[in-house]
Amino acid sequence: MTLVSKTLGAALALAVTVTGAQALELDAKLPTYQPTSGVAGNIKSVGSDTMNNLMTLWAEGFKELYPSVQVEIEGKGSSTAPASLIQGTSNFGPMSRKMKDKEVDAFEKTFGYKPVQLPTSIDMLAVFVHKDNPVAGLSLQQLDAIFSSTRKGGAGEDITRWGQLGLEGEWAAKPISLYGRNSASGTYGYFKKHALFKGDYKDSVKEQPGSSSVIQGIASDKFAIGYSGIGYMTADVRAVPLAEKTGDKAIPASAEYAYTGDYPLARFLWLSVNVKPNTELDPLRREFIKYIFSKQGQEVVIKDGYYPVTAEVARDALGQAGIKADF
Repeated sequence: MTLVSKTLGAALALAVTVTGAQALELDAKLPTYQPTSGVAGNIKSVGSDTMNNLMTLWAEGFKELYPSVQVEIEGKGSSTAPASLIQGTSNFGPMSRKMKDKEVDAFEKTFGYKPVQLPTSIDMLAVFVHKDNPVAGLSLQQLDAIFSSTRKGGAGEDITRWGQLGLEGEWAAKPISLYGRNSASGTYGYFKKHALFKGDYKDSVKEQPGSSSVIQGIASDKFAIGYSGIGYMTADVRAVPLAEKTGDKAIPASAEYAYTGDYPLARFLWLSVNVKPNTELDPLRREFIKYIFSKQGQEVVIKDGYYPVTAEVARDALGQAGIKADF
């Protein structure tokens, strides 16, 4: 069954062929990576904190094949990726969102062509609560009323207490403690756009420098709620099922719903690269990209708690980077 994610947007709407039962199995058509000669140099990655572990695991696997390659990974937020690529201080820019128009324009002004943005894996931006929190599900409108000061989603009232969400007993009167990311984060921007309907965050959101610190905050604060990539989930927190609209069925943050597009906050995780049109990439960047879109590279995606792309998505990504795919 061919399914196109409704929520990744028209620019991201690449068909995937997968069933719920197969969601975490690699596409058999993905190629096995074969090492080659002439690969040396430095992998310098600057960008997304959400993808920090992914980039580290990819680089470690690649370095096992090419011991002379040096690796440096810096994950301070997606907004640092475009500037580093433009300044030439990195050769890979992981991002948990696509580049903004102004970032693409700045890149194009410098180089005369647009950056290449490769969809490396699939994430579910999850809304987490403490593991003991009994809330059954939330709509995007409710999230907006919880996290935003503007309520552009149309909620009738500000939501500040757990009792407003139907929780009883000790929960009813407890104030909701909010955790989120800082403005350098692509996750911050993605959540603002899709869950806050482009509205403004409340001043009471405790902004965290990284995804893991969001999870740690929620784990230690029984009445907390926050958002992060699904790959950072631990046993101390629980991902709340989400509904597109109030009254709709809340969809669990599980793999099958990322592929179907039924989960409302599914997204690609991107790798931005400077690829001059009609030229070949240097061996280091070419082979690292080939590694990411191989069986070995996509096994890393599963290991880190995210979801692998299909061979069709991988083939298209390699083509965007000017790399011939023979699968």
